[in-house]
Amino acid sequence: MSHYTKQDIIRLVEENNVEFIRLQFTDVFGTLKNVAITAKQLEKALDNKCMFDGSSVDGFVRIDESDMYLYPDLDTFSIFTWRSSSGRVARLICDVYRPDGVPFQGDPRGVLKRVLRKAVSMGYNFCVGPELEFFLFHTDEEGRPTTVTHEKAGYFDVAPLDLGENARRDIVLTLEEMGFDIEASHHEVAPAQHEIDLLYANALKTADNIMTFKLVVKSIAKRHGLYASFMPKPISDVDGSGMHLNMSLWRNGKNIFADSKGHLGISQEGYHFLAGLLRYAPEMTLIMNPLINSYKRLVPGYEAPIDITWSTCNRSPLIRIPAARGVGTRVELRSPDAAANPYLALAVCLAAGLAGIEEKIEPTLHFEGNTYQLTREEKEAKGIQSLPRDMRESIRAFRDSEFMKEVLGEHIFEKYISAKGREWHSYQSQVTDWEINEYLYKI
Repeated sequence: MSHYTKQDIIRLVEENNVEFIRLQFTDVFGTLKNVAITAKQLEKALDNKCMFDGSSVDGFVRIDESDMYLYPDLDTFSIFTWRSSSGRVARLICDVYRPDGVPFQGDPRGVLKRVLRKAVSMGYNFCVGPELEFFLFHTDEEGRPTTVTHEKAGYFDVAPLDLGENARRDIVLTLEEMGFDIEASHHEVAPAQHEIDLLYANALKTADNIMTFKLVVKSIAKRHGLYASFMPKPISDVDGSGMHLNMSLWRNGKNIFADSKGHLGISQEGYHFLAGLLRYAPEMTLIMNPLINSYKRLVPGYEAPIDITWSTCNRSPLIRIPAARGVGTRVELRSPDAAANPYLALAVCLAAGLAGIEEKIEPTLHFEGNTYQLTREEKEAKGIQSLPRDMRESIRAFRDSEFMKEVLGEHIFEKYISAKGREWHSYQSQVTDWEINEYLYKI
C-alpha cells in the first residue's frame, strides 16, 4: 500500500488530469456510496471538511442529527483507469465522522479498524485473501439485467465454451492497472459463473478492495454488454456464488498459523482461531449471509456449507484448511457470500478468532467425510450442528448474541436487526409464483 501525503494527492490529481474525485464510503448493509467533487474542491476534502446528509443513508442516523463528515484515507487514492483519459475520475475511501470529530459508531469501516487495533495490541496482523464469485448475464432491450445466458461452460472451461472469458480478462487487467494483486481467475461450476481470487493482504485493505472489486466488475461487464451479479443464488438448481475468506494471522513477518511440528502442520494459535470461528458461526451468519436469497445457496448438494464442521480435504464443511503449509497456512471460511458487508464480515471473523485464542478454545467437529450424506440422526450422534436454515433463524441467533453486540456496537447491532426483521416480514407476506403453480389448481 502506498503512503500518500496531501501534497502527493494534489500532485497526482494534477499530473493525471483528474477532474472528478469520488469520496466513497459504505453503509451498514454493504452498499457503496459516494460524494463526487471536482478537483477544485480537493483541498477542502483533504482537510476533512466535506459533509453529507447521514439521515439519507440506510442504517446511519435520524434527520435531526444528520450532519456527517468524510475523512479521506489518503492511502486509498486510486484512478479509475477504465474512464476517459480526458477528465479522469479518481476515488478516495473515507471514514465517517461526527461534527465533533468523533468517529461515527455506525461506520462499518470504523468497526473493522477497531477490531484490528485489538489484534495489533495482541501482536497480530490479520491477513485475508477472498475468493469472489459472480455471474455474467445478458441484459434486455432496455439494458435491464436478466438471468439469461447462452453459455453452457462449466468448471475451468475455456473459450469458446466460456463466453465470458473476454470480459473476465478485461476485469482482471483493469484491476491490475489499479494496483490489485490477482492470484487466479477462472470459470466456475455454473454456466455464466466466474471466480476471481485476490492475493491476501491486511484485512482493511482487503475490505476496501472487495468494495472496489465489485464496482470494477460491474463497470467492465457493462462495457461488454453484460450484467454482473453478486446475488448469492440467482438461478435454481445450479451452484450459487460465494465469497470464501482465507484468513491468517502474522507476527513479525511470519505466519503464526504455521507450525511444522504441530498436528497437521498447524499451530495451537491456528487451532484456537479456528475454534473461535466454529463457536460463533451461528451468531455471525446474519452478517456473512445477509439476504433472504443467501439461504437458497446454503443447501445440500451445491458445494456450499450447511454444517458447522471443519476439515482438511473435502469442501462440504464450514471451514477448510487448504493443503498449503508454511507461509500459505490458512483457514478458509466457506459460508460468506458477496452480499456481505466486507468490513463487518472481516471484523466479526477476526473478533471470533481472537476470542478463540484468548480463551484457548479447542476445536471439535473435525470431519473429513461428506456431511451432505449424513442423516439428521447421524449428525446428532456426532454432535454436528447446522448453520441457520433461513434468515429468521439467523436473526434469532444474531439477536441473542452479546458477542455480536459487543463487536459491532449497539448502533449497528440494533439497526441491523431492525432492517433484517422488516426484510423477513416483507418476504413472508409475499405470494410467490411457486406457490401459485404448486397450489392454485389443487385447492
